[in-house]
Amino acid sequence: MTTFLWVIVPYVCLAVFVVGHFWRYRYDKFGWTTRSSQLYEDKLLRIGSPLFHFGMLGVVMGHVIGLIIPQVWTNALGLSPHAYHVIALAGGIPAGIAALAGLAILVYRRRTTGPVFSATTTNDKAMYAVLGTVMALGMWNTVAGSLLQFGGEYNYREGVSVWFRSIFAFQPQPELMAAAPLGFQLHALLAFILFAMWPFTRLVHVFSAPLGYLTRPYLVYRSKDQRPGRGSGNRAPKRGWEKSELTKK
Repeated sequence: MTTFLWVIVPYVCLAVFVVGHFWRYRYDKFGWTTRSSQLYEDKLLRIGSPLFHFGMLGVVMGHVIGLIIPQVWTNALGLSPHAYHVIALAGGIPAGIAALAGLAILVYRRRTTGPVFSATTTNDKAMYAVLGTVMALGMWNTVAGSLLQFGGEYNYREGVSVWFRSIFAFQPQPELMAAAPLGFQLHALLAFILFAMWPFTRLVHVFSAPLGYLTRPYLVYRSKDQRPGRGSGNRAPKRGWEKSELTKK
């Protein structure tokens, strides 16, 4: 079971993540979109969207630092594990709260606004449930593991982070994840399941960027004067015959 949960499942989810995006882009380019619903409702959107996206930016940056950068590097800079956790709490908790609050507003808006709810696919509904659970577990791990100190402060950088990097190094160490607290195990497992769901939901827009704007030809705009008497194309018509260019001379 240890090998299945912490080796096979991650690799299967990552394979679905990569192949699924290729398939989606190859066969569903017109569906590669956020399915914008601002036309139907924008008051809640203007509050929830910035909260969620900026909060998630902080959450993702915290995960990148905590999972990818080895602890020995921060130790070499004179940053002790305890000091690192204090800094992570100072930045992670506000970012997590903002992201969760933004997600709650967006889900409420999507559920209570008829046209927006009708445009929500079944895959997206399942994605919201998994995403919300992953975020809630992440916040719980942060608070319970560092502030409440249930069973002592768990240093995930010596366990979860090493296991995470070993997956991508193709030298998995499942025993590290098997020894982690249950909250971290559930958080990691659901996160990989979210990766597997990613290509089939609106989350694909994360990998969309208007790169074509850098190479497309310039667009030439010409003003159109609507005031009568000015401009040859919009001049007010006159009564009778107009003089030709020859008669003017």
